[in-house]
Amino acid sequence: MSKTMAATAALTVALTGTAAPVHADERHSAGTGPGGVALSAVGTYRTGSFDAAAAEIVAHDPRSQRLFVVNAAAATVEVLDISDPSAPAKLLDLRVAGVAAADGSVVGEGAVANSVAVHDGVVAVAVEAADRTDDGWVVFFDTGGGALNAVRVGALPDMATFTPDGRHLLVANEGEPDDAHTVDPEGSVSVIRVNRRPAALTQDDVRTADFRAWDGDRELHPDVRVFGPDLSTGEPGTPGRVARNLEPEYIVADTAYSAHVVLQEANAFAVLDLRTAEFTDIVPFGVKDHLEPGNGLDASDRDGAVRIENWPVYGMYQPDGFDSYRWQGRTLLVTANEGDSRDRDGYSEEARLADLVEETPLCEDSPRLRDFVDGNDLGVTSPEGLADDAALGRLTVTAADGLREDGSCYEDVYAFGGRSFSIWTADGEQLFDSGADFERITAEAEPDFFNSNHTENSFESRSDDKGPEPEGVVLGEVSGRTYAFIGLERVGGVMVYDVTDPNAAFHVQYLNNRDFSAEPGTREAGDLGAEGLAFIAGDDSPVPGVPLLAVANEVSGSTTLYRVDPA
Repeated sequence: MSKTMAATAALTVALTGTAAPVHADERHSAGTGPGGVALSAVGTYRTGSFDAAAAEIVAHDPRSQRLFVVNAAAATVEVLDISDPSAPAKLLDLRVAGVAAADGSVVGEGAVANSVAVHDGVVAVAVEAADRTDDGWVVFFDTGGGALNAVRVGALPDMATFTPDGRHLLVANEGEPDDAHTVDPEGSVSVIRVNRRPAALTQDDVRTADFRAWDGDRELHPDVRVFGPDLSTGEPGTPGRVARNLEPEYIVADTAYSAHVVLQEANAFAVLDLRTAEFTDIVPFGVKDHLEPGNGLDASDRDGAVRIENWPVYGMYQPDGFDSYRWQGRTLLVTANEGDSRDRDGYSEEARLADLVEETPLCEDSPRLRDFVDGNDLGVTSPEGLADDAALGRLTVTAADGLREDGSCYEDVYAFGGRSFSIWTADGEQLFDSGADFERITAEAEPDFFNSNHTENSFESRSDDKGPEPEGVVLGEVSGRTYAFIGLERVGGVMVYDVTDPNAAFHVQYLNNRDFSAEPGTREAGDLGAEGLAFIAGDDSPVPGVPLLAVANEVSGSTTLYRVDPA
């Protein structure tokens, strides 16, 4: 057993009187391996805003050594000079309101910047309309802040990225419904032919990839989640249930010809052919079995202990940010398994398990639940006992999955997120998952705050809902090895894993630039709510030969730069 796992197991014994389940594959929590790296914080820029999404997505331009950071609170992109990484300084704001678009529209007041991407001196900002169910824009700037052009895209453009050659910009149009859940635009991806001439773009340079084929004859895999109210009209030419239901969240452009697109709420990803601007496949991620060795979770914020146990819960991976790399001639996807639900005034799938089963009970004859009841040593003597607060009663679960076909009871329990990161083949085969590492490691590092929220200093206020909540992941190569840097949105900090060999990935470091002795919202509290990450290779770094990691923290409104040095 590694030192990390041994210490965490000892901590759990001390707090709960029972040993933590040990992962069947101890490499997940190993210490620094060959060619390891060490993060160290070198400089921070602070907006001064707290809990206002003032630092979300970050992108780097190596030519000018500038960072572009989305400040959703101010509806701008802040431009930071990082030529001295120890003292990042704000230069200017990119303001999108008032920019004229190629189709004759003008970006209106109330529009919100959601994402930013940079390539070869061109900055692209994804902009949500004041009414998020209306079509949005992409606004192009030069790195000095001059507006070049804008084009219309789909509803709620939430993420933008350039292809590796810079010829295309891809925009994930999430297409979320309104709060009343009466208007639901279709989700799509805009494929914009930039060809390094953004000032000359017309609306004809924008193609839209949609999911309407799966409302026709194309078969959808049954594990792709399509759920909630059906707002399709059934009229010719209008999107149907699938096209409206799927919501692109994040895109990785693997090559100049193809991309992968995460559909977070649907717990799936889509494959996009850039030559035709068409989706060619939709692949489900499947679920994580928290009964399996090494896959435990702390499921209650009322058990008064670090209690990472195996429970009869399926975790839907539902990644947010992800990245890709090549290994032995294959494209691999690396996902941060955050989890997300549909939770609005007009429709919500969320419920605490105890509240859910008040109306519709757990099935007494469910084989999975019965086997757990008969074999557990956690004091649960019936399926009904799983609804106790110290068991699964407090856990946030979905009401949309696990229901017996006749609607009489729930056969299985499904929770949001995997509390982990994973490595997948492009066909959806999982090669690696970090299991329960994140909760074990944060419990060792901060035993008094291991599942804290990002707006308060608490012991385990997030145990009942997605735990540390891995939000984003970025890959970087250092000294010939590939590392994954995973940001934890709630407790905060960055997990570092060596993923050079996906079949033998291992933990390298956890660093949290947060001070739990300080009050959240104060400068002394440090970084809260890691959101967007950007890896700056040594060749592109303002410190020649020294890679950097930039992390935008939405709650503290801060952007921190880390050195990535050989350990």
